[in-house]
Amino acid sequence: MPDQTTVGPIDFVLLEFPDDADTKACGDALMDLVRRGIVRLYDLTVIRKAADGSYSGIDLTDVTSAGIGGFTAFEGAQSGLIHDDDVRAVAELMRPGTTAALLLFENTWAAPLVGAVLDAGGELVASQRIAAPDVLQAVERLEAVAGQS
Repeated sequence: MPDQTTVGPIDFVLLEFPDDADTKACGDALMDLVRRGIVRLYDLTVIRKAADGSYSGIDLTDVTSAGIGGFTAFEGAQSGLIHDDDVRAVAELMRPGTTAALLLFENTWAAPLVGAVLDAGGELVASQRIAAPDVLQAVERLEAVAGQS
């Protein structure tokens, strides 16, 4: 049996939204993942990047239900793993005039596999995330080729 203290892979994602976006469904979807034990949320940091390129963190208690407000249920999700340098680095990726949610989460669904691999003496040698748009393009190419046959 895998060690119960084994954790799943830890990921971060930066979700960028226009300031007027309705993020309620996004917050609801994240809450569903947390409630079902698929992910464990460690941090949720909100960042606003102004038109002039300056950025600042936003306290979720200071937002309304509009815009990034769909994530207000996660106010206080702060493990201390995200630092000012991390916020600065991701703010560089953001477009001016947007707001983003930086999430740090554990893929708890993978913890039993990680434990079994470690118990067998294995180790993770490489890992890479493939962006969803890239997968969709590949599927479309395959379907186009199959349609030509």
